Amino acid sequence: MAKNFHIFGKGISFSVSPTIHNAGFQHYGLPFTYTIHESDSIDGTAALIASDHFGGASVTMPHKLQVHKFCNEQTETAQLIGAINTLIVKDNGNERIITGDNTDWSGLYSIVTAHSTKTQHQPNTGLVIGAGGASRAALYALHKAGVKRIYLVNRTLATAERVRDDFKSVFEIKVIPSLQELPEKPEVVIGTVPADTTTETQFSSLFGDRGLCIDMAYKPRQTPLLTAAQQNQGWDTVTGVEVLLSQAFDQFLLWTGLEPPREIMAEAIVALDGKRSTVAKAGML
Repeated sequence: MAKNFHIFGKGISFSVSPTIHNAGFQHYGLPFTYTIHESDSIDGTAALIASDHFGGASVTMPHKLQVHKFCNEQTETAQLIGAINTLIVKDNGNERIITGDNTDWSGLYSIVTAHSTKTQHQPNTGLVIGAGGASRAALYALHKAGVKRIYLVNRTLATAERVRDDFKSVFEIKVIPSLQELPEKPEVVIGTVPADTTTETQFSSLFGDRGLCIDMAYKPRQTPLLTAAQQNQGWDTVTGVEVLLSQAFDQFLLWTGLEPPREIMAEAIVALDGKRSTVAKAGML
């Protein structure tokens, strides 16, 4: 049966998610399509979700904290994180169940643990920048990856404190008022704020001898946070597109039950970037 998958959000015309998932669907010859659906409110997705052909969706901001209203159930992890980025449809013949899940955390977890394996070093300190829906997934990923001391910084202190309190029954988060008040150098840094709200200089004194820096923002690909980290020889960096791919692999498996064709899905983005570069050079972007 033909199925329609979507990404729900606002200001997402640049999203590369359709490129990633359609490449995976085509590899297996599945009669599935994945498209962008923009709306100011999550209510603008109601008709698509109600459709018999609705197969599932990625959910991005500003809808991650509101989409639960369309879910029959949520995974324990999604409930704990308090943000849903994946809708999964299960049809048992009698009824259709829509489950809300979160693959942002699992995508980040895979990246952090793979880096630990590669470097043969278990990080003990982590920092998350920002306190929105993505930051909750980042904090949980650090906790699951065995990071002992987790710091959170956000422009609005009260928002960060609310996030800390939401997790206090599971693990401890230390909220700091500013980067200057960080008591130790983090070994993992995860940025969850738009790149255009940051500058390279604000991160210049953040990095110690070695570590892993991840930025979930991917417009532009090279962010001020990543640039600052790259000035330090012992630091590895991961772009927002790599994070997007990592969580998309988990989504693909949840939706199809099939192993994601990782190289093919990744190569589709490389090809898309090449096309965008050509168009830009021709003055069409």
